Amino acid sequence: MSERKMKFDVVVTGGGSAGVAAAVGAANAGMRTLLIEKNPYLGGAATHSSVLTFCGFFTQSDPYEQIVGGVGEKVLEELRQLHMYREPYRNPRSGNVIVLLDAEATKYALDQVVLASGAKPLLHCQVIGAVVEDGAIRAIECYDHTGRFLVEASAFVDASGEADLSVLAGGQVRFGDEEGQVQASTLVMRIGGVAPHADLARNGFTEVIQQAKLNGETSLTKEKGMVLRLPGSQDVLAMFADEYVNGLDSSSLTEAEMSARRQAWSYLRVFQRYIPGFENAYLGQTGPAIGVRETRHVVGEGTLRGEDILNGVRCPDAVARGGWPVEIHEKGAPAVYRHIRDKSFYEIPLQSLKVAGIRNLWCAGRIISCDPVAFASARVIGTSFATGHAAGVAAAQFVGNGVSDVQAVRKELIRQEALI
Repeated sequence: MSERKMKFDVVVTGGGSAGVAAAVGAANAGMRTLLIEKNPYLGGAATHSSVLTFCGFFTQSDPYEQIVGGVGEKVLEELRQLHMYREPYRNPRSGNVIVLLDAEATKYALDQVVLASGAKPLLHCQVIGAVVEDGAIRAIECYDHTGRFLVEASAFVDASGEADLSVLAGGQVRFGDEEGQVQASTLVMRIGGVAPHADLARNGFTEVIQQAKLNGETSLTKEKGMVLRLPGSQDVLAMFADEYVNGLDSSSLTEAEMSARRQAWSYLRVFQRYIPGFENAYLGQTGPAIGVRETRHVVGEGTLRGEDILNGVRCPDAVARGGWPVEIHEKGAPAVYRHIRDKSFYEIPLQSLKVAGIRNLWCAGRIISCDPVAFASARVIGTSFATGHAAGVAAAQFVGNGVSDVQAVRKELIRQEALI
């Protein structure tokens, strides 16, 4: 073990949307905060898997309502300043309301929001262990190319996407649903050189993929995917290459990503051959990482349930809102949706963000304590900003008071302009 050691009030592991929001929330509550991320940039799935859409900032009603503010709104404002965001986009086919993103602008915007808060980002860093005493985490063990080192703190937030810190600390988790099955993963394709007049309607893509299969193309899975034009360029985002993968296992990830890249090139050839406007298209980027939707779920002090979200439940201990419909992905099939009552929103209780059995650990993002139906809604990026913000403030309240009183957490979130 290296003699190198750091000490903070709050440490957040994982620099995706949930982790960024948690770190900024804790820092804005006055805590010395560290944000640890293994990649060379922040953003998680949005930037590292090229999921260049923020889903869940708005309800799907007509007119839509913004339900995520606070740190998430700060990121949107940074994107506005970069002229990369003006208003959300409603998909004419699904009716879903989303924010379309530019990858580099998103990376930069997240940097600026974190730095402005005073939180310290630490990129290129892996969390590999936890020191637990008397039911609380005293420190975490980290690794970079200098070797191992310790980071001590009074409170922690697990926003890793895989519940890594919760497992390392001895918390209870569940893999996938009750049978251990996970939603399909997708390798996102960024395609350049697409003519402005190209018709991106889903039916046209479905027809040519079906025809290509009849002609002997065997490397294609999904026939009904999503194709969206990205802001500031002629590039399009295409989501077709599906795989089932254990996102915790390097062998499974290796096989899935190589297989999905093979699919991506096959899809490109089909689009070049059959879709007008794609004749000069090229594959600008895949991934870099396959978009893993689901691995572990934390067992929390409370559980967000599917029946509650579908009924648009309101609760007195709410610290976040979710408004994305239940969205379930199986390999090769179009997404299946179930809508929240009135296409409105539901509220998320603080107890679903508190890791059971570990006094000073909260969770955020797709790993929060929820059943499979609730997960299929709450996992999206906009909602992750909201749960991350709440988890960061709860951790900060614990540092200051030794407890996280829900009314105190709500008061601080409101002060930080969260929508609850």
